[in-house]
Amino acid sequence: MTIIDAHCHVYPEKIALKAVEAIGSFYGIPVRCPGTPGGLAEEHGKAGISHAVIHSVATAPQQVRSINRFIAAAMKENPDRFTGLGTLHPRAEDVRADIEDLIALGLHGVKLHPDFQRFRLDDPVCETMFSICQEMDLPVLIHTGDPRYDFSNPDRLVPVLKRFSRLRVIGAHFGGWSLWEEAAEKLSGFAQMCVDTSSSLYAMTPEAGARLVRIWGAERCIFGTDYPMWDTAEELKRFHEMKLTAAEEEQILWKTAARVYGITVPE
Repeated sequence: MTIIDAHCHVYPEKIALKAVEAIGSFYGIPVRCPGTPGGLAEEHGKAGISHAVIHSVATAPQQVRSINRFIAAAMKENPDRFTGLGTLHPRAEDVRADIEDLIALGLHGVKLHPDFQRFRLDDPVCETMFSICQEMDLPVLIHTGDPRYDFSNPDRLVPVLKRFSRLRVIGAHFGGWSLWEEAAEKLSGFAQMCVDTSSSLYAMTPEAGARLVRIWGAERCIFGTDYPMWDTAEELKRFHEMKLTAAEEEQILWKTAARVYGITVPE
């Protein structure tokens, strides 16, 4: 079966080690993976994962263009293996120009991490960014949830989904990292929203994971590992331990991601 890992952070060789160490420190989790496109391809080859959605985030507006060019280059070098998402920053001088540049590079959507980028999802500064993404029909993958901060929690996302009812949002980590039940309660009613499984299954029983899948519906769930946070083969094993139906597994392992991100899957 085709398997798409739809949540992978990658970095240039010269900064990958520093970036990976920073992520591990932020979450208090030892990270063993190299965090480079090559390292990801090697891991996926061993795990039997055929395709990845890759991205990174700009912690300052001036980083947006260079990061997007890096992701686009990695995608073009490995078109059968990688689909790229660009990054944006709501405080950039010309968000529309950044979005137009992202599209021109051939990127398939946007990745945001409000906790790293230090903005609240419902801050008025984000309105232009979300409005243009809605206008351009760009899917937006958002890191969601963290009880230590209040940038991306479910209550911050609800006003965005109400205000931009055609904005296609993918809530990482089942819509709310470590706030999974709250996210399901407050966000699953918004039809425009999907979720991915990344950085979630490690913290719950297989039965709890399967229950979340049934709340959201397999057609709105996407498999993701959050590379380099976790070993991709271990995450795939955790996924199978939920013992979903064959149809649910196929939907989550590639069909939803292919639809949402416009990925062509070989026959």
